[in-house]
Amino acid sequence: MSSKKTFPTVCPSCGGILTVKSLHCAECDTTISGQFAIHPILRLTAEEQQFVVSFIKCSGSLKQMATDMGLSYPTVRNILDDIISKLQNYESTL
Repeated sequence: MSSKKTFPTVCPSCGGILTVKSLHCAECDTTISGQFAIHPILRLTAEEQQFVVSFIKCSGSLKQMATDMGLSYPTVRNILDDIISKLQNYESTL
């Protein structure tokens, strides 16, 4: 089981949407401050992000993804539709 940390997008205290306040370069010690929105793709779950990566690697072939995932085409289509819906909702909050 992987213990990689995921990028937080929701406040653990109140459930609000997080923004990025500063970015820092470890190479030259430059820090950029401001208020930056988190890209909607990063607000997807790790599994949903992996689905998007797989979708791109399969050149958008849901048939190929269904074969690779061992799922039916309609199930894979439903997963994609759910991700599309989430992204549309996230974009409307920007």
